[in-house]
Amino acid sequence: VQLVESGGGLVQPGGSLRLSCLASGFTFSMSAMNWARQAPGKGLEWLSGVNRDGVTSYADSVKGRFTISRDNAKNKVYLQMNRMKPEDTAVYYCVKALSRSSWLGPRGRGTQVTVSS
Repeated sequence: VQLVESGGGLVQPGGSLRLSCLASGFTFSMSAMNWARQAPGKGLEWLSGVNRDGVTSYADSVKGRFTISRDNAKNKVYLQMNRMKPEDTAVYYCVKALSRSSWLGPRGRGTQVTVSS
């Protein structure tokens, strides 16, 4: 399993970023995928998931601001982040679901997102 995130960077409060994750080494179309983040000094926080049928779910902290999507033809999953806040500052990870009941499987190295003026 290999997951490579991209698209992070510095954005002002209220701005937008789109993260991408390129997956390889497994049957992407059959796997649920997730995004998670880890802020400095905090634990890993699940943000959003999309199952193999395209059904999405979100944490309350990002619901209405972030949108997850997937492109099975490209083996990619995306996270569109809008109306960003300073508290969104974190390292963002693409995570392959371990099973139907566990979202926390293999993850990439992450991409840094900083929200600051």
